[in-house]
Amino acid sequence: MRITILQQDIAWGAPEENCSRAEDIIVDNPGSDLYVLPEMFSTGFATKPKGIAETNLHSLNWMKRTARTTGAAIAGSVATEDDGRFYNRFYFVKPDGSVVKYDKHHLFTYGGEDKEFTAGRERVVVEWKGFRILPEVCYDLRFPVWSRNRGDYDIIIYVASWPTPRQGAWDALLRARAIENQCFVAGVNRVGKDPACEYSGGSAVIDAYGKTVAACEKGKECAATADISMEQLQAFRKKFPVLDDADNFSISDL
Repeated sequence: MRITILQQDIAWGAPEENCSRAEDIIVDNPGSDLYVLPEMFSTGFATKPKGIAETNLHSLNWMKRTARTTGAAIAGSVATEDDGRFYNRFYFVKPDGSVVKYDKHHLFTYGGEDKEFTAGRERVVVEWKGFRILPEVCYDLRFPVWSRNRGDYDIIIYVASWPTPRQGAWDALLRARAIENQCFVAGVNRVGKDPACEYSGGSAVIDAYGKTVAACEKGKECAATADISMEQLQAFRKKFPVLDDADNFSISDL
């Protein structure tokens, strides 16, 4: 499967501009099976969602159109208002128009996200092109129990607005998640500035050995593409069956 990650500079609170910018990057990088955008790619990361969160599904409808015209899946998170509640909602949109959604579970309390948004309670796995994919959003990266591989996925996608001062943690944790879960990891972080923070990117696709398969240049709006093999992953898991020795556990607060 071919994955393209979009390390985007996001204009604050401007869905039409940001969708257009993302579309230009996709057009310049044709032929992928999956395009992944950052967290809240259409507005920027907003802890105060009133006036920012979408009720008209503009970004989701753009994702559906783009998936249909490219024949690829489109993934990314959008600030969404649904039935009077706000969600940081990850959409995985397929070319046939079907949508799988995951609501961010670990809300960023340090930035006040938990005061306005509702946390998701369900862990979701999406199937695409022979891969099982676990969608996660930003702060979820810091909590390995939530993303622990139970033998039910092959790729984790992390979409993020991860600020420059904590860039080292982003780089280290992406690699750790790939190694400990014996899976591919696609981490997509934005670049640029918003009213609160500056972002340096560090977007990358990492394999189960912890090796970088593809990466975007830090601090620059760009895309990177990786071809990943399910056969190679299965061969590694068979040769070195780490997941068979994992601890059994359950999460009690769901």
